[in-house]
Amino acid sequence: MGAGAWAVTVLGVRLAELGGLDVALAAFDGLSRWHAHELLFGYGGAVVAGFALTAIPNWTGRLPVAGRALAALWTLWLLGRLGSLLPSLPGYSLLILDAPFLFALALLAGWEILAGRNYRNLGVLALIALLAGANVCFHLEALRLIAAEQTGQRMALAALILLIGLIGGRITPSFTNNWFARTGQPRAATSPPLIEHLAHGLTAAAFAAWIALPEAWVSGGALLAAALAQFARLAGWPGWRTLAEPLVLALHAGYAWIPVGLVLLGVAILWDASLVSGGVHALTTGAIGLMTLAVMTRATLGHTGRSLHASPGTTALYAAVATSALTRVGAALLPAMATGLLPLAGGLWIVAYALFLAIFGPVLLRPRLGNRSD
Repeated sequence: MGAGAWAVTVLGVRLAELGGLDVALAAFDGLSRWHAHELLFGYGGAVVAGFALTAIPNWTGRLPVAGRALAALWTLWLLGRLGSLLPSLPGYSLLILDAPFLFALALLAGWEILAGRNYRNLGVLALIALLAGANVCFHLEALRLIAAEQTGQRMALAALILLIGLIGGRITPSFTNNWFARTGQPRAATSPPLIEHLAHGLTAAAFAAWIALPEAWVSGGALLAAALAQFARLAGWPGWRTLAEPLVLALHAGYAWIPVGLVLLGVAILWDASLVSGGVHALTTGAIGLMTLAVMTRATLGHTGRSLHASPGTTALYAAVATSALTRVGAALLPAMATGLLPLAGGLWIVAYALFLAIFGPVLLRPRLGNRSD
């Protein structure tokens, strides 16, 4: 719920600025930097925490993190968000308020994974730690204590996309095959081990090159190679056969933005630098926005004992965020149309997350179906 509310808040502030209002947020040097930070680390951090704390008990067989520990973690997240809204808060103070959340999440997740001897998912822990380090790097850049321009932003984007590749690459074919089985179709969503290894390895290598050498030809080539591997992986999961169930189709549509974003970034480096924004927003608004909403909605239904089926409202929120991604990338690729497309993209994003809060907020606040409320 915090992620959904913050997604609406961040874009609301952004649209207010586009509308000509003087939005005084001095936590970072310029609203664009604040916008990037709060979507990557504020929204993204909340989603990662929500997913990890939901999935880890299933991985380890241990009890979920709850009660005071969960409340303390959520409070750390909230402090960072409130601090970012204070125009007079010094940058050092914001760093002190904001950084602990992701490190606390990494420690908590690490404790649970190691205590449960679930070593298979240490990669998830490493990526959460990378996101925590990226946040510190972002703050240090903003304070001009290091000269690595946008390195923290690239690190965060890499961590989030690699998490989607790791987890989304497991659940998308799994949930697709479950749906195929329920509808009497062959369980056909699979990809060869070689493609799996290439998709993970090439994408990780491409992001490492892009973080270190964002304008080098080797980074562009690596990004294009990773895109091919991701396209091949996605092709093995016949998502076009899931049109009848948006709850499954949204996973495929969200994942498809990963190779699209990688292609745009690779082409931007090798041929046309103006495409960088398109690549970044394909990965953020597209892959992160749609995939996280797809997982948030499905997890909420599944873990509260409800039917795994997309209602008309759920389908509408998927459509809103998907169209938001298309228009935001379009604004980056067609600068002459950006004046009209940017507010449309922001408005559709707000509609998507407002629908999420309206539909799933009450579900999250009620007991699981079949449980006694007392």
